[in-house]
Amino acid sequence: MRRRSLLLAALPAGLVTLSACGDDKSGASKGASSSPSVSSAPPPKIVDGPLPAITAGKKFGEKPTVAKGTGDPSPNLAVKTVIAGSGRTIAENDFIQANYLGQIWDTAKVFDNSYDRGRPLLMQLAQGTIIDGWRYALAGKKTGSRVEIAVPPELGYGKAGQPDAGIKGTDTLVFVIDLIESFNSKSSAQGKPVAQDDPALPKVATNTDGQVPKVTVPKSDPPKKLVSAYVLEGDGPELKADQTVLCQFQGLVWEGGKTFQRTYGSGRLSQFSLEQMEQTVKGLAQGLTGKKVGSRVLVVVPPELGYGDKPPTGGVIKKDSTLVFTVDILAAM
Repeated sequence: MRRRSLLLAALPAGLVTLSACGDDKSGASKGASSSPSVSSAPPPKIVDGPLPAITAGKKFGEKPTVAKGTGDPSPNLAVKTVIAGSGRTIAENDFIQANYLGQIWDTAKVFDNSYDRGRPLLMQLAQGTIIDGWRYALAGKKTGSRVEIAVPPELGYGKAGQPDAGIKGTDTLVFVIDLIESFNSKSSAQGKPVAQDDPALPKVATNTDGQVPKVTVPKSDPPKKLVSAYVLEGDGPELKADQTVLCQFQGLVWEGGKTFQRTYGSGRLSQFSLEQMEQTVKGLAQGLTGKKVGSRVLVVVPPELGYGDKPPTGGVIKKDSTLVFTVDILAAM
């Protein structure tokens, strides 16, 4: 199974992208779907076994080695907390950041793991975006936990299986999952405040309560070149140009300071690839590359790195507008 195989939708519901920025202060772009709905079907029965033994790599964060399943697996979803964490409790529709290893019960064949890639999975725990076995098994668990699960076919890939990964429609799948962090629409960057002492740049509030940080745009002319500056500096790894970012953001037009899009207070987060953003708002992608996860960043985008003379129709962005973004970089994959 490749990294994409856990995903059941190309764009998880409830996300906001910048592909069609318009005058949308609620944060839902025209291309984004509504928040994920909860299945009307009753949740599956969850049992505590049987589950194969973890024979090596037993510490949180270590790549585990898992024994072959013994006998027949349960027809129900088997879930065991191997290491109990003490972080925040994960709820359905939260985003999770996790390392994992998956293998087939009958053969112990490992079909995927994130440990070797060195990039944890970043995924919304929502119907239609991740296999149901994960969705039901991980809701209610705390970050910092290691969870082992055995997923019957109907809560995994169904009768079709995943032939490219060697998964048949009758295979029960075993996962070991290290829950690193979780995020929801109230999440904010938690970095340290950085002095904002340039009067020619917008001032951004440093609140970390998930509410919209106030932006005060000066009445002077905007800068001619791209500006990217920390408001809150986090201590996470620096973003690379080939990564996908999970964030809170807002976008304003310099002239008049009107907001054209935001996630804060909307019940949603934004997730986008920096490579894709290069094709939409090049200055935003460039302004975020190299910045640390956990930070709030001010990015001022001149027209030639924004929409130039081809702004979105029907919104507050006009031809040759300078754009102002505040971005809380919550996580990256």
